[in-house]
Amino acid sequence: MHQHDDLVEYGARRWLVVAGVMLATLLQVLDATIVNVALPTIQGNLGANFDDGAWIVTGYIIAAVIVIPLTPWLQQVFGRRNYYVAAIIGFTITSALCGFAHSLDELIFFRVLQGLCGGGLISTGQAIMRDTFPPRQLGLSQALTSLGAIVGPSIGPTLGGVLTDSLSWNWIFYVNIVPGIISALLCASLLRDPVRAGRPSIDGVGLGLMAMGLGSLQYVLDEGERYGWFGDGNIVRIALLACASLAAFVYWELRMVKTPIVDIRILVKNRVVAVGCLLAMTLAFSLFGGVILAPQFQQSLLDFTATLSGLSILTRALGIMVMTFVTLGLLNRAKASPQVLLGVGFLIVAVANFLTARVLTTQSVFSTFVFPLVLGGVGFGMLFVPLSVAVLSSVQGPDTQKATSLLSLFQQLGGSISTAVLVTLLDRRGAFHQDILAARVTLANPAVQRAMQAHAPLAALAGLVQQQAATMAFADAFFFLGAVTLVLTPLVLLLRGTRKHHVGAAAVALE
Repeated sequence: MHQHDDLVEYGARRWLVVAGVMLATLLQVLDATIVNVALPTIQGNLGANFDDGAWIVTGYIIAAVIVIPLTPWLQQVFGRRNYYVAAIIGFTITSALCGFAHSLDELIFFRVLQGLCGGGLISTGQAIMRDTFPPRQLGLSQALTSLGAIVGPSIGPTLGGVLTDSLSWNWIFYVNIVPGIISALLCASLLRDPVRAGRPSIDGVGLGLMAMGLGSLQYVLDEGERYGWFGDGNIVRIALLACASLAAFVYWELRMVKTPIVDIRILVKNRVVAVGCLLAMTLAFSLFGGVILAPQFQQSLLDFTATLSGLSILTRALGIMVMTFVTLGLLNRAKASPQVLLGVGFLIVAVANFLTARVLTTQSVFSTFVFPLVLGGVGFGMLFVPLSVAVLSSVQGPDTQKATSLLSLFQQLGGSISTAVLVTLLDRRGAFHQDILAARVTLANPAVQRAMQAHAPLAALAGLVQQQAATMAFADAFFFLGAVTLVLTPLVLLLRGTRKHHVGAAAVALE
């Protein structure tokens, strides 16, 4: 008898719960990416400079990162159903307030509140989905969960561009209101609470150390490149604060307190969860890396519209969605090993990034990207369900929420690290290639001679050098993504020795 059997739903009630949870998941993931496209418009309308406007994104992410690991504790205090419904309602209300904001300070404040409300939605939704389906349908529950997590980043940039261009930037927040209300009503009326282990005490020291450590780390990742990383004294101080706070937090939670606010002991006692978190970070590093690089290259160097660029991301999302359910069938009917599927999936993602690096030119068109994008989608589609199945079938009861929260946290950190590394890499490699190419633009070069004879202006030559250097930098970034994915792929081998019922737990009956 599984501990969550009394929470399993059947028939129409189950699918209404699924709809409510998937809506909430989609809203949270969508809001993490939809704002990026509209930032220049928001800054212009509110009279903000680039540095100040960036806090619209940074404030949200820092708040969400702090809340994610707190989610299991919050559920123990308030009950999972109460916490989840309150978070959805809070997210919906703060979305409306963001749309109504009349100044930058107001918008940043409401975005921080939105991040605090939305931070725990994904991990809580994942745990609810796990409990709503019987154990033999664990794979199906996680496949459905992954759809919300996949569709959000894929449609976010496109939807943000369309809403900003067609209506106004305020609508990137207003669009959350109706789905948020529907999700809150469904979850409030249908969700049931798991049995609580009792009201936990408040670990104030752990909370303070974690908030300071994760908040400082996220700030360094978001702002480091803008201020020259460790060439800036303020970044150095905040990085040291992050390291010291996180080290003290780990020591405090493991050794000094009986009821920790974040039970990281699960990473020590359960190797599957620990390895799963590292793989989740790798997955997010590659997934969000591609979401960042492809649209930026297409729009800045190929003059793609936001809509066309968004369609290329959707191409990959379609590959992910199709392969997610193919993978589900492999886990169920072919009894394929989650480790094998994960290994093959990561290898395919690496190959797709290498292919993208090879085909990038200033003459690239939409069709150039289709095969690498679809191939990458196939690879990503083989990752989420086996990873979730391997991790969630290794835990029971309260450990379920702890595991999903840590997976969500590591995914968020993986995306943040990817963004920080790739932005820095593009800047450094762009300057490197520009120096080399510019050194070759001399009168001794036949191509330059022909251009001068044709009376080509020097500004045009300089622009061409800059364009080629940027293209080469993007190719380097995609190659780097592929290399990181390839190097970290052997981590899947560490999942060996886990319980043999992992595969059996993934068995899915689609009746």
